[in-house]
Amino acid sequence: MSCVVTAASWSLLPSAKVVAKTLALPFVEDIDALDSGVALVVDIDCSWLQRLQAPRLGPVHVDFASADMLHRRKAGHNEPLGRAIGVKDNLCPRVFDATAGLGRDAFVMADLGCFVALSEASRPLNYLLREAVARALISSNIKVVQAANRMQVMTGDSAHHEVEGFDVIYIDPMFPERSKSAAVKKDLATIQALQSDDCDYADAESLLAWAYRQAVDRVVVKRPAKARPLSAAKPSHSIVGKTVRFDVIVKPKSAVV
Repeated sequence: MSCVVTAASWSLLPSAKVVAKTLALPFVEDIDALDSGVALVVDIDCSWLQRLQAPRLGPVHVDFASADMLHRRKAGHNEPLGRAIGVKDNLCPRVFDATAGLGRDAFVMADLGCFVALSEASRPLNYLLREAVARALISSNIKVVQAANRMQVMTGDSAHHEVEGFDVIYIDPMFPERSKSAAVKKDLATIQALQSDDCDYADAESLLAWAYRQAVDRVVVKRPAKARPLSAAKPSHSIVGKTVRFDVIVKPKSAVV
């Protein structure tokens, strides 16, 4: 099994069972004997994902008001992302994030002033994203609240959507070579353990082909700085940061249907 649902404490067993039923995932009372897959651990304030195979990596949370996210709000590496999606002066495009994952880039784009639809096919990740946005809306940090008000979590596989009313489709395939940091490796290993059953678009090139068919002005693909482009077609231009690169495909007007 790819993902199970469990409770962070005995008192939360009823809540965890409700979540498991809602997400159509197996409920397991005790995950200690499991040695594969991922557990969605339901807690009162902030649920998390726990990879079950050895070595058992630390929990993976989605928290837009965390110290790391608040630090990232002020970080200079947000500028390349903003430039890639087309943020200029008072121009804030509407972005369809086709691979929302843990929602960190989506939060940055929303913090830059963009309305962002977060599309995530993985049911456990989708649950965590919805929970995180709900918490962010009642944060004591007004900037976090403002960004959360510009975020909408969507259900289902992006490749099954017809995207209308957006300017940009953003794709982050989250390939393992993107970073060598232990934290990113932990997050990637946990998310990739989820994808076998929940995602139909393992082939990122197919997702890019889907994005090109949608009625948007541009498609932005996040890549490791030195990695090859996602497809054989060259991007219109690229914006390169220290560790990542944003390949920007500006579609000709005739291609925007």
